[in-house]
Amino acid sequence: MSEPYSVAVTVRGYETDVQGHLNQAVYLNYAEHARWSLLQEAGISQSALVSTGVGPVALETTIKYRRELLAGDEVTVSCAFAWGGGKTFTIEQTIAKTDGTVAAEITAVGGLLDLKERKLVGRPQDTFRELAKDPSLFGL
Repeated sequence: MSEPYSVAVTVRGYETDVQGHLNQAVYLNYAEHARWSLLQEAGISQSALVSTGVGPVALETTIKYRRELLAGDEVTVSCAFAWGGGKTFTIEQTIAKTDGTVAAEITAVGGLLDLKERKLVGRPQDTFRELAKDPSLFGL
């Protein structure tokens, strides 16, 4: 598994539910934001992926909620890729308050979809390695 990449996010009031907690769907938005930030930091844009004929797909996502988040809380959202030998990869993410309190743990299984064939690409890490200016952010 790669060393976690992370981004800072401040919980906004409009992202909370009637109880004042961060809405459950927003955790997924934060995780997605961290993944796209990692891609951008590594030098991979959406247009580069599309021009290569591939796009990332989410196949499974699990969220373990640990502590509540409230409007104004500042958090970091980490992102670390784990590669196997097949068509999928795992992304481990943690949303933590600045004091280190873990608010949520997210595990996602993803792949790269061949946009023409509509099938997963074998060894997606090879595509990320080729496209990235800094493949080390993916643990490659």
